Amino acid sequence: MTPIRKAVFPVGGLGTRFLPATKAIPKEMLPVVDKPLMQYAVEEAYAAGIREMIFVTGRNKRAIEDHFDTAYELEAELEAAGKGALLELVHSIKPDDMDVFYVRQPRALGLGHAVLCAERLVGDQPFAVLLADDLMMGRDQLQGGPTVLGQMVDAFARSPGTVLAVQDVPRADTRRYGVVDVRGATAPLAEVFGMVEKPHPDQAPSTLAVAGRYILTPAVFESIRRQPRGAGGEIQLTDGIAALIGTEKVQAFRYEGRRYDCGSKEGFLEATIDLALANPDLSASVRAHLARVMG
Repeated sequence: MTPIRKAVFPVGGLGTRFLPATKAIPKEMLPVVDKPLMQYAVEEAYAAGIREMIFVTGRNKRAIEDHFDTAYELEAELEAAGKGALLELVHSIKPDDMDVFYVRQPRALGLGHAVLCAERLVGDQPFAVLLADDLMMGRDQLQGGPTVLGQMVDAFARSPGTVLAVQDVPRADTRRYGVVDVRGATAPLAEVFGMVEKPHPDQAPSTLAVAGRYILTPAVFESIRRQPRGAGGEIQLTDGIAALIGTEKVQAFRYEGRRYDCGSKEGFLEATIDLALANPDLSASVRAHLARVMG
C-alpha cells in the first residue's frame, strides 16, 4: 500500500464572496486569528505525514508563494533584534523537510480542472486534496489529537481507495454540496454507491455532504478527463469521482471534528471567534468582550 505523500491545494479561485477584501488578496491568505487559511491547511497536511505540497494557483496569487518562501530581510531584522521566538515562528511556516511546488491553472474551469492541472506533479500515487477555505479542526486537535486529514490517512491505510470526508447537513442544505449515497450505512467508513452534485432536498440520496478533504487515486485523472463540462462550463471533481464507483473502491468517511466554511462570511467569523477563544493568550479578553456585547 502506497502511503499518502503528496497534497494538492486548488487555490486558483477568485474569492468573489469576500470582495472587496479579495480584490488584491487571495482569499486563502485571509487570516483567522494570526494565521492565513492556507497555512492551516498546509499544517493539517504536514501533521498527517505529507511532505510534498502542490499549489494549483492562478493570477494574483503571488502572496501564497511569498508566504511559503524565505523572507531574508524579515529574518535578518528579527535576528539582529534578538527576537528569537518570532524568527522561529517564521521558520516554522515551511519546515526544512517540506517541499512546495506550484502549477498554474490558466482558467478557472472548476475543481476537477484544478486537480487535473496537478497530474504531472502527482504522478501515479494516491494523493490528498485540501480546500483551504474549508478550515477543518479535528475534535481533539488542539490537545494533540489527529487532524481531519490525519484521520482520513489512517482510514486509507486500513482500506485503500478513494476516501471522501463527509458530514451530516440539514436536508434543506443539500443543494449546496455534493451528496453521497451510502445506502444507510452508519459506520465511520462506508462504501459509496452514488454521488450527486448539489441535489434538490427532495432528490438527495442522503444528508451526507462531501466536505473539503479528499484522498484520491491516480485513476481519477482519466476519469475527470472523460467527463463532459457541467454548469457554467466547469469540470466537476464530483463527476470524476462518481464515475469511478463500481470500478474501484470509493468510500465516505465521517470525520471527528468541525468544519468552518470560511468561504462564507458567517463561517469565517465563527472560525475566528472559536479559535480566538481557544487561544490561551486571547481567550480571556475575547470572552470579556463578548460578554459586554451580549450583555
